[in-house]
Amino acid sequence: MIEYGDGALWLDNGLLRLGLVPALGGRLLSLSTPDSGELLWRNEELLTDDLVLRREHRPHGGTLGDWVNYGGDKTWPAPQGWEREDQWAGPPDPVLDSGAYTAEVHNGADTDVVTLTSGDDPRTGLRLSRRFELARGRCGYRLTLTGTNTSARTVRWALWNVTQLAADGAGGTDVAGPPEVTELLAGTGFPRWRPTAGGVHVPHQDVVGKLGFPAATGRWSHTGNGSTLTQSFAVDPAAAYPDSGSRVEVWMEHPLPAPLAGLGDLDPPARIVECEVLGPLTTLAPGERMTLTIDCEVTAGEGEG
Repeated sequence: MIEYGDGALWLDNGLLRLGLVPALGGRLLSLSTPDSGELLWRNEELLTDDLVLRREHRPHGGTLGDWVNYGGDKTWPAPQGWEREDQWAGPPDPVLDSGAYTAEVHNGADTDVVTLTSGDDPRTGLRLSRRFELARGRCGYRLTLTGTNTSARTVRWALWNVTQLAADGAGGTDVAGPPEVTELLAGTGFPRWRPTAGGVHVPHQDVVGKLGFPAATGRWSHTGNGSTLTQSFAVDPAAAYPDSGSRVEVWMEHPLPAPLAGLGDLDPPARIVECEVLGPLTTLAPGERMTLTIDCEVTAGEGEG
């Protein structure tokens, strides 16, 4: 069933409920089950539980310190950076991150589908789309990402999906694959981690920093508040990936006494963990496209602390 709210679209099959806001960069801003409550982190100062804006939104660019972080799940191009033309200078940017997406809705007999599509971004040359499929009887959904080169030049980017979750209390993230970890970015330090039987565990902790996982085999799981969100996706061992070959990245942040000048005055609003899936770097001629499919499942479980 698809429901319409005040600026929001709701997908609901009785087991799982998704709240989408096309006007806010095509974000998924609510993910819940009847028993779990909310799984995603959402900025309650900016949005109500019904995903109604508490203040006016305007698309914008700038540095990380200018970013209005609504939370939830969103898609960007990688690699990120502000130094070169082959880096995406966001968030924020006025099209792919904070711009309005259009919505196409399909009510099916067994599956409901919402496709959110960005405008054409002149800097990257990309148009992004996010297709959400929610089937009957499944406590999970499929997210298919597409990046299309709408420019007149050849471009090279990777799809980059970012899911923000609350990092208060016990819990953490498990990344499947050999324990190969790359230290990518330290605002206050690098997150600590430990190897497990099936991969790597990154517990909740007060740090601002990012790890990359170049040997990830196509699955991460985050557990907190008694529920686990798992995302599964295909990897290409022969392909090049952004950020020193990272197929998955985990970013953590927590409130600080002052903004981080070394990170564009980033001012973290809460204890947040970002679990990020990256596709391979893909060269696109004008009109060509790349895709990345992510299967998402919600289960009950406490996980590791």
